[in-house]
Amino acid sequence: MGPPRSKEVTPPSGNCGAIRRNIRHPNALIARPSADVGTLYDILQFSVRTMANKRGFGARPVIKIHEETKDVKKVVDGVETTEKKTWKFWELGPYAWWSYKEFSDRAHQVGAGLLQLGVAPRTKITLFATTSRNWMLMSHGAFSQAITITTAYDTLGESGLSFSLNQCEITTVYTNADLLHLFPTVVNNVKTLANIIYDGDADPAILDRIKAQHAHVRLIHLDELIALGVAHPAKPTPPTPDDVACIMYTSGSTGTPKGVVLRHRNIVAGCGGAETLVSPVYTPDVVLIAYLPLAHILEFMVEQFAIFQGIPLGYGSVRTLTDTSVRNCKGDMRELAPTWMTGVPAVWDSIRKGVIAKVSQQSPLKQKLFWGAVHLKQLLVEWHLPSQWLNKTVFAPIAAQTGGRLSFALSGGAPLARESHRFLQAVLCPIVQGYGMTETNGIIAVQEPIGTIAAGSVGPPVGCVEIKLMDVADTQYKTTNSPNPQGEVLVRGPHLMDSYYLQPELTRETMTEDGWLMTGDIGEWQPDGQLSIIDRKKNLVKLSNGEYVALEKLESVFKGSHYALHVCVYGDSEEAFLVMIMMTSPQLLHKLGEEHGVNPEDGKALCTHPKIVSTVLAEVRQVAKKADLKPAEIPQKLILTIDEWNIENGMLTATQKIKRRDVVEHYQAEINKAYGKKKQ
Repeated sequence: MGPPRSKEVTPPSGNCGAIRRNIRHPNALIARPSADVGTLYDILQFSVRTMANKRGFGARPVIKIHEETKDVKKVVDGVETTEKKTWKFWELGPYAWWSYKEFSDRAHQVGAGLLQLGVAPRTKITLFATTSRNWMLMSHGAFSQAITITTAYDTLGESGLSFSLNQCEITTVYTNADLLHLFPTVVNNVKTLANIIYDGDADPAILDRIKAQHAHVRLIHLDELIALGVAHPAKPTPPTPDDVACIMYTSGSTGTPKGVVLRHRNIVAGCGGAETLVSPVYTPDVVLIAYLPLAHILEFMVEQFAIFQGIPLGYGSVRTLTDTSVRNCKGDMRELAPTWMTGVPAVWDSIRKGVIAKVSQQSPLKQKLFWGAVHLKQLLVEWHLPSQWLNKTVFAPIAAQTGGRLSFALSGGAPLARESHRFLQAVLCPIVQGYGMTETNGIIAVQEPIGTIAAGSVGPPVGCVEIKLMDVADTQYKTTNSPNPQGEVLVRGPHLMDSYYLQPELTRETMTEDGWLMTGDIGEWQPDGQLSIIDRKKNLVKLSNGEYVALEKLESVFKGSHYALHVCVYGDSEEAFLVMIMMTSPQLLHKLGEEHGVNPEDGKALCTHPKIVSTVLAEVRQVAKKADLKPAEIPQKLILTIDEWNIENGMLTATQKIKRRDVVEHYQAEINKAYGKKKQ
């Protein structure tokens, strides 16, 4: 156990444990990163004052889009078919950079242009676009005139977009040219919409269609908006700390999205709290790759903090990150060669499985040497002994895929599987886990990048928050548990959301009168004052034998299975065991098919053959054994599927979390069969 990372500042009270704060900030919570920074507008202007000419925002120009037609396999209802599909591959130029002053000048021009469109201070615009430098430019252009932004995932679709636009009574939306095809229908559903700002090269037919059907709507390219601002300059209208900066719609694993109201003071408090994370690893040559959805609080907060710290942001996209997804150029990772990176568990799990797949193609001797090096590196790190020589030899080819300079990474959005965490820290770089939610500006606790970064923890409270645990009724999760108190995580601090937009009842259900936000997460204090997240309250299931199981915790473990792309663990309170649904692929099952005489092209047969299912289930049990799971936590029945789970078919959220209710509903017949229930 290392030195204490948090400190009790009050004794336990009633059904709640002691309030804990970061060990460095026990007496007062941080409300600002600097005394003169109270808004997001201030954050940018701080950087302009202190490092005006430093490069701050990088993007790559598109030189050409290549189209290639390939045969692809598609699974429909378990039956695999082949069809031709045209794929687009981007040819990109090198990064071109704007300094902080150049970015600020353009942001003020965007703000002035918005005024010319009739968008007044303290009204709202919606950003419905992919992550890019222009997305951030639009947001800071809005902030320069005290305009609130509302966010919508670019994967939201017509109905979800229409809902958020109507709820906020939006007149002006910013989007990408390749999303304009949604708007003929959206405009019909959103009577307030008057301006559509877009960037990129639009299909003239789509533009003509919108103009013909909706003559009252103004279509304007981002370049034209900036030109408007240049022609009609306007003094900035700086927001106040109490002004609403952003209404961020949660992706939502169930039900209708909720609009989380974040004031400027909330977001800058989050930036102040993050200071404790960065200071031990910050160096002047830091570069961050920015590619996660800016409509998600994790990326939004990380980028605002980077602007304040003067950390250059090199924008990329999931579709151009690696060399395999571009043509005649390097992927974003190798072109930028970032030193820092953020990612969600789906990203880290895919990197881990990609590395392992390549290693498995090597000779038995090379495989043995590689795994020996992994275990040696883990031991050296735990013993605080030099291990850099392994990075420069055995693991150098892995580092080269990310540009060769990656020195620090942050994982957030969901729990990272313990095995993935330990493996990637050995072969890639130190990875810290963070814990937060949209309602807390994405930040509650973060592992500190010092000493041994233990898998399974999310670190101590950051400097802007205090945390206490509350007993969970009718469960074993009690704050009096020894040696590790457990309970629902409650948080309080200046970075908490103001409310849910137009949902006062939901706000009252979530926040107590004395300012505590009930997260719905089950937490556990470690002896050194770091927090671990066990599961979600709503994902706790009591089996018929009286055992409680935490589904999300188990899913983070079983995602480490060689065969798993996604997993959903299900427990029926009338039954004594768990069932797991695992999304896999024919490629992962190919070898098992050959061993058991099953046609590798027959996806349905691969997923239902008893010996294949039992082999995969045996491997799942090995994963469970490594994680020291109790017998009740190990699924007794397994449902394999090669049907894809994605955002489009409603199985995953925009951050790649499973939508449990939808997955269970889709596989209800198979679940009933696994439990031996008759068709209902």
